[in-house]
Amino acid sequence: MKRFHFAAASLTLATLACAPFAHAADDAKSWPNKPVTMIVPFVPGGSSDITARSVTPGLSKILGQTFVVENKPGANSSIGAQQLARSTPDGYTMMVGSIGTFSINEALYANLAYNPSKDFIYLTQAVRNPNVLVAPPSFPANTVAELVEYAKKNPGKVSYASSGTGSSDHLSAVMFRQRTDTTGVDVPYRGGGAAIADLMGAQVNVSFQNLGAVQTHIKGGKLKALAITGAERVKDLPDVPTLAEAGVKDMVVYSWQGFAVPKGTPAPIVSKLSDALIKTLHDEQVAKTLAGLGFEVVANTPKEFAAFQQQEVKRWKDVIEKGNIKLE
Repeated sequence: MKRFHFAAASLTLATLACAPFAHAADDAKSWPNKPVTMIVPFVPGGSSDITARSVTPGLSKILGQTFVVENKPGANSSIGAQQLARSTPDGYTMMVGSIGTFSINEALYANLAYNPSKDFIYLTQAVRNPNVLVAPPSFPANTVAELVEYAKKNPGKVSYASSGTGSSDHLSAVMFRQRTDTTGVDVPYRGGGAAIADLMGAQVNVSFQNLGAVQTHIKGGKLKALAITGAERVKDLPDVPTLAEAGVKDMVVYSWQGFAVPKGTPAPIVSKLSDALIKTLHDEQVAKTLAGLGFEVVANTPKEFAAFQQQEVKRWKDVIEKGNIKLE
């Protein structure tokens, strides 16, 4: 009799222990059965917002539910990222973030409200585009070699415009000076538009701007392009060399956007969501739309994106620490 009671008790405990796993499996199997919130930690109209709104129709079609974009800007994307980190890991809250959100911020901020390397599961790196080193037509340097020579003859005098301290265009300039052993002065603006306007007005000397933001100005002769930060030349500017071709080694830089969910999200949901994202990004019309905005589709796997995110954290940490850059 005691053996029977012991066995029955053991069976009951085992059943109770398995119940949460069975419940989680059932939830994952039926996911999604209500709308999914997609956080964009920036204002509408930016790269992350465009990426989000480009994929939501495809995700809805594949997964049979509405995907609602919710803009949560502030604190260089920290407000939205913190909201994601604190959300329930059930697949009903996700986020599209930038190179800053998922890599630069980790090294840049002394008191970051979330941890990019610990708080998220990475789904896919969606898109990327290179920066381009540009200058007003009146600037005396027409090539990277001439810029380096000019900077060395005029130490601390070349001004580098950026969309703000800690942005990818600012840190690209810092990295460039580190790689070329030159000096200069950073001129941060509140956004890329103001930086580009002063650049075209020759109020500042050079800038590493996102290709999509300045390509029209380059073609219109309002800015001249010295080099592309990507691994290859871009087809719309075939005469502009890469930094490597121009003699600057170990400096391939892309701005990028990617998708993530909170840590703890069940693996079956992660798989379903990442598969749907990758399929949507490879859709011919979606890829064409994104290409028209200057984006190159990446659409890699969760494992590949997680490894890439760690590489990006390390490289920008090295640049930030060497440059002694820190924000509170």
